[in-house]
Amino acid sequence: VCLCGGGAAGGTRPAALKVGFNWLPTGLAWLLLLVKKKTSVFMAQCVSRVQLSVICRHLLDRDVGSKSDPLCVLLQDVGGCWAELDRTERIKNCQDPEFSKKLLVDYYFEKVQKLRFGVYDIDNKSAELSDDDFLGGMECTLGQIVSSSVFTQPLELKEGKPAGKGTITITAEEIKDTRVVNLEIEARNLDKKDFLGKSDPFLELYKQGDAGTWQLVYRSEVIKNNLSPCWRRFSVPLQTFCGGDLDTPIKVKCSDHDSDGSHDLIGVFETNLTQLQKALDGCPVSFSSFLTFVCNSIETDYSFLDYVMGGCQINFTVGIDFTGSNGDPKSPDSLHYISPDGINEYLIAIWSVGSVVQDYDTDKLFPAFGFGAQVPPSWQVSHEFALNFNPNNPYCQGIQGIVDAYRQILPQIRLYGPTNFSPIINHVARFAAHSAQQRTASQYFVLLIITDGEITDLDQTRQAIVNASKLPMSIIIVGVGEADFKAMEFLDGDSGVLKSLTGEPAARDIVQFVPFRQFRNAPREALSQVVLAEVPKQLVSYYKLQGWPPMKLPEIKKM
Repeated sequence: VCLCGGGAAGGTRPAALKVGFNWLPTGLAWLLLLVKKKTSVFMAQCVSRVQLSVICRHLLDRDVGSKSDPLCVLLQDVGGCWAELDRTERIKNCQDPEFSKKLLVDYYFEKVQKLRFGVYDIDNKSAELSDDDFLGGMECTLGQIVSSSVFTQPLELKEGKPAGKGTITITAEEIKDTRVVNLEIEARNLDKKDFLGKSDPFLELYKQGDAGTWQLVYRSEVIKNNLSPCWRRFSVPLQTFCGGDLDTPIKVKCSDHDSDGSHDLIGVFETNLTQLQKALDGCPVSFSSFLTFVCNSIETDYSFLDYVMGGCQINFTVGIDFTGSNGDPKSPDSLHYISPDGINEYLIAIWSVGSVVQDYDTDKLFPAFGFGAQVPPSWQVSHEFALNFNPNNPYCQGIQGIVDAYRQILPQIRLYGPTNFSPIINHVARFAAHSAQQRTASQYFVLLIITDGEITDLDQTRQAIVNASKLPMSIIIVGVGEADFKAMEFLDGDSGVLKSLTGEPAARDIVQFVPFRQFRNAPREALSQVVLAEVPKQLVSYYKLQGWPPMKLPEIKKM
C-alpha cells in the first residue's frame, strides 16, 4: 500500500517508496504495515459495511394545505459531538415515507456506536437543516439495530419527550459485494391517468426478502406530462438490488405521480437480474407491455480502500493564516498567542489532524506554508511562503517539525493582510493538475487551511475551488476563534453547489469546513475524525468521474 504525506506540493524532492496503511476512519477494514524488510500484521477491529433502510409511519404534519416533505438524517457520536454520516432523499407530501436511499455506516463489533436519526420536513433547497421543521428523532446504538431483524422506535421531539405520533423503523444489511447494477429504462404508450394532461410517470423497484416481503431499492425521478418517457440511467449496489443473488425476484412498478401523494398505478411486473442481463451491451429487451430495459450492466464499484491499497499516494499540505485579524501574537487576546502551557488553537488543530496523518507517511515530510504576513527581508506581503523560509524545500519533518517551524517563524514575521486563500489553493492545484496528466489513480492531494475566517478574496477563492474540483484534490478548512464563518460555510457548499463568479459550478464537492470552537471540550480525535470524514468519498468521486480504476485492481468475484 503506497501513501504519501508530503508529495510534491511545493518544491522538489526525490520520489520515495512509501509503505503504510489506510489512515482514515471511514472504510477501515484491516491494517497491514510493512516496515523495511520486517513485516508486522496488526490485529484490527472487525469492521463491516452496513446499509440501513429507513421507513417512517404517521409523521407529524407541519405543512398547511399539504403533507410534510420528509427526509431522514443519520448522525454518529464522535467524541461527544454529533457528525452527519448520511441522509436519505426527500419525499414530497408523505406522512408514511419509505426511503429508497440507504444510509451507509461502518460497523465495529468492539465499539459502542451511538447513532441519531433525525426526520425533517424539508421546505427549501438548502442543505442546512436549521430552517426546516423537525418531525422527530431517535437515538440508539448500531449494535441494537444489527441485532434486531426489524428495529422500530417512536420518534421524539426531545430526549424523553415523544413527538406525539410517528415511528421509525430501521433494518440493517451487511454489504458483502462491491458491484453495482447500471440500468436505463424507457417506456412507450403509457396509460393516460391525468384528466387534464397525460401522465407524470416514475418507477419504483423492489426486491423480495426472505419472508416474501417487498423492500424498496430504487425510486426514479418523475417525468412530467409524458407517455413515452426515458428515465435517467441509474446505479444501485448489487447488494441493495438483489442481495447479491441474481435470481432474487425484482418487482418493477410504474406509477403516475400526484402532488398529494395519491399516485395512480400504471403497471407492475416481476423479473430478476438474470433475465435483465439479456439487456447487456445496449440491446433493448422488453419484459412487459409498457417498459423496455435499454441498458443493463454489472460493474465493480471501487472503494477508497481499493484505491489506496492499489497504490494511490495521498499528499498532505498545511496552510496557516498569519493575517493581522488574528491579533498581535504577543497579546494574550491573539489567536497566535502561545499560552504558558505551550498551546493555542492553531497548534491544537495542527496536532489533532496532523497526528493522524503523520503515521501514514514513512518519511513524515510535510510541506507547510503561511499566508497573509510581511516576510523578511523585503517585508513584502506573501500568501504562500514556506513556513521554514526555504521555498525550494518547504518540507517539515513530521508534525513536530511543523510546530517547531510555526513557533520559530512567529517572532520573525509581521502579521498583516489581506486574507487570501486562492494563492495557496492554486499552488497545490498546480501539482494536482500535473499528477492528473498521468491519467492514473496514483496521486491525490489534501490541503488543510487553518484560519480565523475573515477571507478577502472570496471571488478568486470560489474560482480556485471550482478549478480544483476537476483535479485529484480536497480542501479542509478549520476555523479558529470566534469569527463569523459564513464565508467558510458558503465555500463548504451548505447552501447548494458552489459556483464561480461566472456561474460555473464545481464538478464535485471538495471542501470540508469545521469550526474549531465546536471541539474545544471534545477529545482531540473528535476533530480529526470529522475533518477527515469527507476525504474518502471525495477521492473516490474524483477517480470515478474520470473513469480511472485503481492502479492495482482488486480481485473481482465471479458471477
